[in-house]
Amino acid sequence: MNKKDKKKNLRALTPEEVQKTIGSGLSFGAAEAYKLLRTNLDFSLPDESGCKVIGVTSPLPGEGKTTTSVNISYTIAQSGKQVLLIEGDLRLPAIHKYLPVHTKPGLSNLLAGKCSGNEVLQRSGLLKNLWVMNAGDIPPNPAELLGSTQMAQTMQAMKSCFDVIIVDLPPVTVVSDAIIISKLTQGMVVVVRQDYCDRTAVNETVRKLKFADAKILGFVMTGSDIQKKRYSNHYYKKID
Repeated sequence: MNKKDKKKNLRALTPEEVQKTIGSGLSFGAAEAYKLLRTNLDFSLPDESGCKVIGVTSPLPGEGKTTTSVNISYTIAQSGKQVLLIEGDLRLPAIHKYLPVHTKPGLSNLLAGKCSGNEVLQRSGLLKNLWVMNAGDIPPNPAELLGSTQMAQTMQAMKSCFDVIIVDLPPVTVVSDAIIISKLTQGMVVVVRQDYCDRTAVNETVRKLKFADAKILGFVMTGSDIQKKRYSNHYYKKID
């Protein structure tokens, strides 16, 4: 697929289309696929006690990582757990396009000492036990904020309040933010879009995550033709 085809394939969704990609708006097949993903994540982290922190990233922009982050969070919350979705992409935040939440204050404001934790936690509008922490104002130094002592302290504080934390992160091959945050997670899920992401980008993503000693829980393939053969809208593959 050439660059022109990729751009066409990545057109912005209308609000009506967005609602069909998340939560209760998902098709039966997509909902079942996310439930399977939830089960696989449980088995990938069977011995973890306390709050589980899972990062969601991708090799390139536009692969569906935010949609995946929202739906993983929603599906886990359906099981009765207290879930927090953190928007760790401080450069191009997008969760507000999917959920009825305020864009700020958010994580950047909290890390800069401009507000308290209670001020940045919002209900998702999907389930009462699913909470959101948006990115907040776009800072001039995202990587420094994410790698700060304040970020580690914030994550520790949030872990005492939730069963699972999902962190939506920028693409690995574009900026270093996901690598920085990976040190605060128990594992990373990599979202790859079929006929968009090439092998070079995937290999570079795996190399960088492994170099940072991050645990790769598996891959989620979006835009896959597999759903024509099976019921899934997304496909999860666990790697060793």
